[in-house]
Amino acid sequence: MTARRVLVTGAARGIGAAIAHSFAAQGDRVAVHRRSPAPLDLPGTGHALVTGDLTDPSAVRALVDEAAAALGGGLDVVVNNAAVYVEHKIAETTYEQWQAAWRATLDVDLLAPANICWCAARHLPRGGRIINVSSRGAYRGEPDHPAYGAAKAALNSMTQSLAKALAPRGIAVSAVAPGFVATDMVADLLASPEGAVIRAQSPFDRVAEPSEIADAVLFLASSEWASGTILDLTGASYFR
Repeated sequence: MTARRVLVTGAARGIGAAIAHSFAAQGDRVAVHRRSPAPLDLPGTGHALVTGDLTDPSAVRALVDEAAAALGGGLDVVVNNAAVYVEHKIAETTYEQWQAAWRATLDVDLLAPANICWCAARHLPRGGRIINVSSRGAYRGEPDHPAYGAAKAALNSMTQSLAKALAPRGIAVSAVAPGFVATDMVADLLASPEGAVIRAQSPFDRVAEPSEIADAVLFLASSEWASGTILDLTGASYFR
């Protein structure tokens, strides 16, 4: 199989790093997006590192163009994984804090993927794929992080809108919607007494591993007919 050219945003650690590693492990060339330069640790060759502020539309366009050039003049798969998760309880924030949390969250979790999709569509050929990383929070609600839930719900809607818009060009657009995932960012939380409560949300009494989310992304990257799909990855912790 010909190596695909893959861009993964927010790939410094956690789910994004697992996705980048999984594509690289099967012989694809990966452009890893991070906020700052750091050595790449991926199997295979031909990979690239791109940096840039996702809240800056000009920087987004530059990093997508840079990724396409570094991978040989195009992209085949784009994974919008980068996100922020800012707590802003409505009863405990000032009006200024509330506005700041919404702006920060929507800039990264919704507007950045929208801008990346626009830019990437200029590089994707027929057979191209866009996969957005959403969340079960889009459906079940996020009372302590309402902007996150709202952004992910909008991301799902955008996914399905673009699936319709880009299908005539042979580009499939889909999303994964994970529940709780065991990343290094939440290791302390899972090790605390609250960890047992979180694991008990699933009848499997555990949370997902990043590699399980990556496996689903690989599947969607291989399937045209899954375009428009929002694939729930919740371990039966939540149904819609």
